[in-house]
Amino acid sequence: MPCNVSRRQNDLPRPCGQPNRYSCSGVFAFAFLWASLSYAAVPIKNVIFCIGDGMGTGQVAAARCYAGTNLVFERFPHQSRISTLAAGGYVTDSAAAATAIATGQKVNCDVISLAVPGDATELETLLEYFKGLGKHTGLVTTAYLTDATPAAFGAHAYSRSFHSLIASNCLQHTRPEVLLGGGSDGLDAAAAEAAGYAVVTDAASLETVDAARTLRVCGLFGSGLLPYEYDGLGGLPSLSDMTVKALEILARHPEGFFLMVEGGLIDMACHSSDLPRCIGETLAFNAAVQKIVEWAGDRDDTLILVTADHETGGLAVTADNGQGRCRMSRGRLAEVTRRLLSLCMAGAQMRIV
Repeated sequence: MPCNVSRRQNDLPRPCGQPNRYSCSGVFAFAFLWASLSYAAVPIKNVIFCIGDGMGTGQVAAARCYAGTNLVFERFPHQSRISTLAAGGYVTDSAAAATAIATGQKVNCDVISLAVPGDATELETLLEYFKGLGKHTGLVTTAYLTDATPAAFGAHAYSRSFHSLIASNCLQHTRPEVLLGGGSDGLDAAAAEAAGYAVVTDAASLETVDAARTLRVCGLFGSGLLPYEYDGLGGLPSLSDMTVKALEILARHPEGFFLMVEGGLIDMACHSSDLPRCIGETLAFNAAVQKIVEWAGDRDDTLILVTADHETGGLAVTADNGQGRCRMSRGRLAEVTRRLLSLCMAGAQMRIV
């Protein structure tokens, strides 16, 4: 049925643990995006895909309780649910989950956008698809740039650990105009410069990038994962800083763009059952989404999607301790294979099919 998308919805906080209004199962993000593009009331020029790595409903609820209000993407007018099992029905990892989102096909864990199981052919990713339409592309993450989630959009490899191959794929083949994230792990400044990228290494140099004169930029911030915002970033940029600069650069292209933005450290905090840093990274991710929503304004040619690749740690919120308060009880690990994640959409008029 026809459905006009807007970003306006009431700001009343949702009680912790209350589910979204719509639910379904299956790998839905790719199909939902394709339906949105195919049945848009007006042509969609820009697509911005935001992924909270490890951000299940528990992480969102914890951040909501701490913030004392709904997160910005919880107020998006269209919401659904996705399951995240890898090929064969196994608990996923970030490689298989991101591949499913980026290509629409389930693969084995550890695999980056190859048909495995299958004939191991390269699966076309959303980034490659949109580049084929003449759009500019970008990958932004708080993890390192060759980590599983950005890799699934910009590379093809039998294993997520093949960092040098993933870096070569990104720099020599898919060549996103914007690469911003943690440094090292197969991708260094010399290789990026040789591939024609302007290289920046801290918040100050990122800020000086002239969007009007820069065709390709590669931000290599630190040596690996960026710091948790909870601990302070020093001279390195936040996810919001990177997102704003990516939008400045990509928005100048007349044919539009595709941008993937990942909050990669939600997952890392949850691997350590570190609730304060989990909440901090979820709120940092939310702040980046807020910057995107502000940039989009009243545009009707931009589609914004927010989801997660999987849940990490089996986090469940059982009580709201009040705004600004964080209290954790270590309980039994939830059945992660059956966790449902939120998919939130806003920004372009579309038909939901």
